[in-house]
This record gives sequence, structure tokens and C-alpha cells, in this order.
Amino acid sequence: MIKEIFTPLSDAVIAELNMGEMVHITGEIYTARDAAHARLAQMVTQGQKMPFDFEGSIVFYAGPSPAPDGKVMGSIGPTTAGRMDIFSPLLISHGLKAMIGKGLRSDTVRGEIKIHRGVYFAGVGGIAALMSQSIKAVETVAFEDLGTEAIRKLTVEKLPVIVAIDSKGNCIYER
Repeated sequence: MIKEIFTPLSDAVIAELNMGEMVHITGEIYTARDAAHARLAQMVTQGQKMPFDFEGSIVFYAGPSPAPDGKVMGSIGPTTAGRMDIFSPLLISHGLKAMIGKGLRSDTVRGEIKIHRGVYFAGVGGIAALMSQSIKAVETVAFEDLGTEAIRKLTVEKLPVIVAIDSKGNCIYER
């Protein structure tokens, strides 16, 4: 059975998610990769306002390809999450609770997810073309100079993911 969830995510919804569950996400999510994470971390340490509200938001570690004619977006697939692990503890401690990527997270990130009762979703690598079909609208919200690594707000419908680390710290990679 696939669980349907909607953004922004509430603490109650996050608490009900269990490691290994298949989930469809509908609503608005944000893309951010390495360069954007570095800037977000710098903004946090300098006390600056974030380009989007972390409360209930999901960050998708992805850099979409250009949209072909007639499409909202080109292929979009998950980036290896471990590349963001240097920045994630700081961002999680400042309110970010939900992330989408691929692969294992560090023990530190997993600990922060448990402490702050967040969730890490895994997107399945290799299905970037399929994932792009879930995207209904896109808008650049920050760091346009970063090109594909700019932060974009995506409106998604039934984006397929798996709960990889739940709010209790259970991790699918340790089965």
C-alpha cells in the first residue's frame, strides 16, 4: 500500500511514517544540492532569512535537466545524499525536517533526524524521467546564478519515494 502525504508536512504526519513505506508526495517541495546547501548554511550562521520557510518543507537533493518543448521540467532524479551531510546537521537543527535523496546518511545526520523528529526519503536512482512526470510546476526561488543547482520550488503530484530513515531513527539501509 502506498501512503499519500501532502506538504507542508506536519509533525503528526512525519511521526506516522515508518521506515520502508512507499509514499507519494503531493504539494510543494524545494530542490537544493551542494552549492545551494553551502549558501543556506552560510545564511543560517549569519542569521539571514532563508529563501523559503523550512517549516514543513521538503528539500529534494536534485538538479533538474532543462525542460524539453511542452514539458514543465526535464528529467529529475535524486542526488547522493551523503554529499549534503556536511551541511545537513546545521539545517536540520534550524528547522529542516524532510529531505529526499539517494543513499545512506551519516550517523550524525541520522541522529539529528531522530532528535528533531524528521524524515529522510529515498528516491530510486535511475527513474529520473518517471519522477519528472510528477512535477506540475517549477519556479526558481534562490541562487539563480547556480544554474541547475539553484533552489527551485516544485509543485509535485504523487512523487514516488520510500521512507529511508523515519523519525524514530530506523534506517532502511540497516535491514
